[in-house]
Amino acid sequence: MREICVPIPLGDDNQLAEVEVKLANKKLSVFFRLESFMWDVSKEIEDKSDNITEKLLKIYNLKKIIAEYDSDWELIQIFTPSGSSKNIQVLFRKK
Repeated sequence: MREICVPIPLGDDNQLAEVEVKLANKKLSVFFRLESFMWDVSKEIEDKSDNITEKLLKIYNLKKIIAEYDSDWELIQIFTPSGSSKNIQVLFRKK
């Protein structure tokens, strides 16, 4: 088994969670960071019925955030937000 899944309870979308995992037999520490980013773009678009523009703007904004993120951290996973969520969670691992 190469990976395990550990549920981390978060109170709200704006919390930052950092997790340290130590592998006993290898003396290796692995650090993870689960972070929330703004997913709501309703203030940035005029035509609220244009779903394609809304989705593309969300993707563009997230891509920009990830590209500008601390280079000591690598992207591991982008979680699917609920339809009404104003934030999206992204998991990073320290390089």
